[in-house]
Amino acid sequence: MSMQIRLSHILSRCLITCSALVLLSTSTLYAETVSVKSDGINVRTGPSTDDQIAMELFQGYPLKVVEKKGDWLKISDFENDSGWIHKTLVGPGNTVIVNAQKTINMRSEPSTNSAIIANIERGVVLTKISSKGDWVKVKHAKGTEGWIHKTLLWP
Repeated sequence: MSMQIRLSHILSRCLITCSALVLLSTSTLYAETVSVKSDGINVRTGPSTDDQIAMELFQGYPLKVVEKKGDWLKISDFENDSGWIHKTLVGPGNTVIVNAQKTINMRSEPSTNSAIIANIERGVVLTKISSKGDWVKVKHAKGTEGWIHKTLLWP
């Protein structure tokens, strides 16, 4: 085999290996977002109903999936608490949670110059409707709709 053909094979293998590494690293960097389907859902210390209950979550609570093991998802929340939840207990991630240290303002339009229509406390779950630039349009469980800056929400 000539030197040129050998070099071509080596470069091809390097390219394939590097491509695979990039794909693997980006898939681990991306965390899928899900929302809890109902109240009283147990998060466990391991991927089994035999494992201890670590915490209990309520409907709409947003989570990031950081690992998958069979039908179980390792998740983390806005406070970096983590555990395992069965995949049938979560659905599409259409909720956000207020992640500010104090009460925040919900506004009528996506601007700090618009009217304040509600004050929302840390830990309140909201349904995401849409986004515009750095602003997210949300709906409170009581029906109020408005805009909150994305830096005040998780995820």
